[in-house]
Amino acid sequence: MQHGDEAVAALARERGRALVGYAYLLTGDLRDAEDLVQDALVKTMVRSRSGVDLDTAEAYVRRAVLTTFVDRHRRLRRWRDAVPRLGYESTLPVPDAGDRVTAQLDVRAALATLPRRERACVVLRYYDDLPLAEIADTLGVSVGAVKRYLSTGTHRLEGLLGPVHGRAARDEERSSL
Repeated sequence: MQHGDEAVAALARERGRALVGYAYLLTGDLRDAEDLVQDALVKTMVRSRSGVDLDTAEAYVRRAVLTTFVDRHRRLRRWRDAVPRLGYESTLPVPDAGDRVTAQLDVRAALATLPRRERACVVLRYYDDLPLAEIADTLGVSVGAVKRYLSTGTHRLEGLLGPVHGRAARDEERSSL
């Protein structure tokens, strides 16, 4: 066990890239992902003044990244609803074509094209392996809405990346979780 500051420093050193990668899957933008992780690390440091192990700190940071991402987009949506005449247009950055040399970058680029809710559902389901009910609770929507977002999102990804082999069997198995 380490004290809060030491655990956060060790976490940033040892798992920082993985945490930024996770945040990038949600945001589609490297700078936003880095900002999310930084905010989450600060929250972790403030809250964990007592001894904490690295795995616990990482789990907390991942949860803080997700919560901060969802909160930011809820605020943005409320702002857009309140001020519709500003002409806000959402643009989701996509990695440069020259950087698309690996399947991982192709998946990230495809994820960036999804609307935020679909992207969040796909990441939470297939990256975090969360059950439908937990995704619904996290995003503040119904389980039916999560199923719809997952269905639409995976079909869009298949259109960009090709068919996902064994998806139906995995979804059938996971829906019982």
